[in-house]
Amino acid sequence: MENEVLLEKLENIEQYLLGLKTIFNVKELSTYTGFKCSYIYKLAHRRLIPYSKPSGKMLFFERVKIDNWLLTNSSRSNSEVEETLVKKTLLYRKY
Repeated sequence: MENEVLLEKLENIEQYLLGLKTIFNVKELSTYTGFKCSYIYKLAHRRLIPYSKPSGKMLFFERVKIDNWLLTNSSRSNSEVEETLVKKTLLYRKY
């Protein structure tokens, strides 16, 4: 039981430290995003994810660019849509 708790705490520390990194390799990106390494390679091959390949072999990913990429295609909640409609309606009534 105690070993399980220690392993869980170590994993939490590892996740925290990974979040502090600014550049990831494929394995680190897999841990960071939860995507499988093979899927990351597929995304890079199709040029669907931002990456760098400075040596011509290894792939590297900037955390900021990955975060932005992960947040693309976001959808708004119902309350955000309603708020936008109310604002537009109020603006329309002013004219």
